[in-house]
Amino acid sequence: MSMTDFLSAEDIKKAIGAFAAADSFDHRKFFQMVGLKKKSLDNVKKVFHILDRDKSSFIEEAELRFFLQAFAPDARELSAKETKTLLAAGDKDGDGKIGADEFSSLVAES
Repeated sequence: MSMTDFLSAEDIKKAIGAFAAADSFDHRKFFQMVGLKKKSLDNVKKVFHILDRDKSSFIEEAELRFFLQAFAPDARELSAKETKTLLAAGDKDGDGKIGADEFSSLVAES
């Protein structure tokens, strides 16, 4: 499975380009730009599983660093600040990682 199974390659390219500068990432705008906000809960959870690279059923801080690269391999890594901001936005139960339901909520709030 790849992101383009669920999202338009053109939308992904535009969103990645919009956040090419360091410390410019905004997850709310990104989710809207790639079209994830409009997707069904089932498809949002499928995207979550692509982001969960180690298949632990959670997206941990180390995986968040490579968040953009899950959408486009040539995208930049998130900065430490961006990674922590994204984790804080998604980690509703304070366990230091984002589960599938937390990710779905994060997308829905965008």
